[in-house]
Amino acid sequence: MSACHETYCAPPERVTPDELQRQVALFRSIPLTELLDAVGEVVLVLNTCRQVVHANRNLLSLLGLQEAAHLFGQRPGEVLQCEHACEGPNGCGTAEGCRPCGALQSILAGIGGERVEGECRITRTLQGRLSACDFKVCATPMTREGDHFVILSMSDISHEKRRNALERIFFHDLLNMAGGLRSISGLLVEDVPLDVRADMLLVHRYATALVEEILAQRVLVAAENDELGVELRDVQAREVLRDVIELYRTHEACIDKRLVMEPCGGHLLISTDRVLLARVLGNLVKNALEASPRGGVVTAGCEATSSGVTFRVHNAGFISPEVRAQMFQRSFSTKGQGRGLGMYGVRLLTGNYLGGRVECMSSRDSGTTLLVILPRYLKHRQDGRERPDAD
Repeated sequence: MSACHETYCAPPERVTPDELQRQVALFRSIPLTELLDAVGEVVLVLNTCRQVVHANRNLLSLLGLQEAAHLFGQRPGEVLQCEHACEGPNGCGTAEGCRPCGALQSILAGIGGERVEGECRITRTLQGRLSACDFKVCATPMTREGDHFVILSMSDISHEKRRNALERIFFHDLLNMAGGLRSISGLLVEDVPLDVRADMLLVHRYATALVEEILAQRVLVAAENDELGVELRDVQAREVLRDVIELYRTHEACIDKRLVMEPCGGHLLISTDRVLLARVLGNLVKNALEASPRGGVVTAGCEATSSGVTFRVHNAGFISPEVRAQMFQRSFSTKGQGRGLGMYGVRLLTGNYLGGRVECMSSRDSGTTLLVILPRYLKHRQDGRERPDAD
């Protein structure tokens, strides 16, 4: 190895040219190169000095190269032209800006014998134009003919990061506008002439429904991205259900229908997230109302069990076995394309965040009953994340 020791972060040493060529030759076997080329991600094989000794075709395509020969001996940041690679005294991994690099941290852990996944951001300037990339990386240790290496796979997740950022901006701005409309319409209800008051009440109702729909979608997006915070509180199950029923009695879906709360018995104090529970129950009630004809009746109740509480929502409709087999799957809906997050959202929130499960029972004689079965005490992370459905 060379004797240079200047670095602000990772070790600066590199192997000698002869040693590098020996290591490169270890990865020239056809079965191995074909296997790495068949992988759908960018793959680099690095030696313990973080130097490239093999690169698959996906990396060559990304860089617009025909062969990898001149990449050998370089480090990942040098290959991808990371702006920090030229700042360090000895290239990639030796600059102060390299310290938080997720790729470098994963590689060093891989050299230490661990398999580690992480993320890294690479900013580079190409022909005077700024370019930023986000990668998901995975470093896996490997031994070949007595030498230790790290297989580094990299997946470009830039589009996911951009989409997440745009979603946050979209929900924030849209919610502000819808919330403003709801507030203004609520204030005007009492001030407008009597002959238009009914119309203003309708505007206020639709504005309120719009805010609720935006909040519901934002919660689902956060839940799917594993970004949804959970706030545990001791709550009375019957009170949560009562509030949901009172809300939906004035909902558009309840026009010309009856929504009835059944008696609730037993000790119904549970430790859970009240806001998420209300969203789950509200979704069930809304779906039951939408599935009921004019004059139909939807009932909802709850009861204590040996381990927690069971909520139930019933309507007289029938769900076929074929529909029941798919109704909790993502993007499935009987209401048309693009409406399939309702029952999937119930299952996602109940299972992943409330620690319970959802069940459906349906027959032509007794109608359909949806059950939400929750534990009395929810043991769940409290990670301090900001709740995405806060106004």
